Amino acid sequence: MAQPLIEVERKFVPGPDTEKRLQELGGTLEHQVTFWDSYYDTPELSLMRADYWLRQREGSGWELKYPGGAVVSGPHTEFMELTVEPAIVAQLCEVLGADVLESGSVAAVLGPLGLQEVASFVTKRSAWKLVLSRAEEEEPSLTVDLDTADFGYAVGEVEALVHEKAEVPTALEKIHSLSSMLGVPAQETAPPKVMVYLQRFRPQDYQQLLEVYSAREKPQGTKSPDSNLG
Repeated sequence: MAQPLIEVERKFVPGPDTEKRLQELGGTLEHQVTFWDSYYDTPELSLMRADYWLRQREGSGWELKYPGGAVVSGPHTEFMELTVEPAIVAQLCEVLGADVLESGSVAAVLGPLGLQEVASFVTKRSAWKLVLSRAEEEEPSLTVDLDTADFGYAVGEVEALVHEKAEVPTALEKIHSLSSMLGVPAQETAPPKVMVYLQRFRPQDYQQLLEVYSAREKPQGTKSPDSNLG
C-alpha cells in the first residue's frame, strides 16, 4: 500500500495584515486559485464519526485524511494523507468494515460502500510559501493557505508535509514559530471549512458529530476534531 504523507498543520483566523506580514517575512505568493470540494460519507456519517474525511477536489482528485496519532499535543493537527486511489479504497473498506473491493477507482466504490455527497462548496485560495531558515539547502518550506469559502467563512492554515513521525516535532516548531510571527495567539484554533459548512447547512449532523467527538475525547483528554481537520 502507498505510504501516506503526514500533514502537520495549524489553522488560524487571518487578519487584515496577514498577507502584508507574509511579504515582510520573505514569503512568496505561489498562486491564487478557485476550486470546488465535495466530501463523501454514508448517510450516518460513518467516516466522519471515525474522524476519516473523504474529499474530491476539482483538479486534484481524491484524498482521504485520517488521524496520524499526535506526536506532540497542542493547537495543531497531525493527519495521514492518502491520494493514491487504490490505497484510499483499501482504507475505506477497512474503516467501514466492508469486504475488500477489487477496484482501483474511488468513484467505482461509492455506490457499493453507500457513500454519497454530504458537503460541497467553492474556495478561493491564496497560497504562500516561506522558508524560515536558509541554513540548510534541503530545509522544507512551509505553506500558508488563506482560504475564503463561498458561504462566507475565511480561515488560514500553516502546513508542513513530512514522511516520518520523527520529523513532526521539527515541523511543529517551525509552524508555531511562523504562527507567532503572523500574530496568531498561542492557543488559537479555527474550525475547518467542512465543519463550518455542516454547522450552517446540516446542523443536526453537526451536533451529532460534536457529541461523538466529545464522548471520545473525555477518557483520552484529546482535542475535538472540530478544530482539527483539513
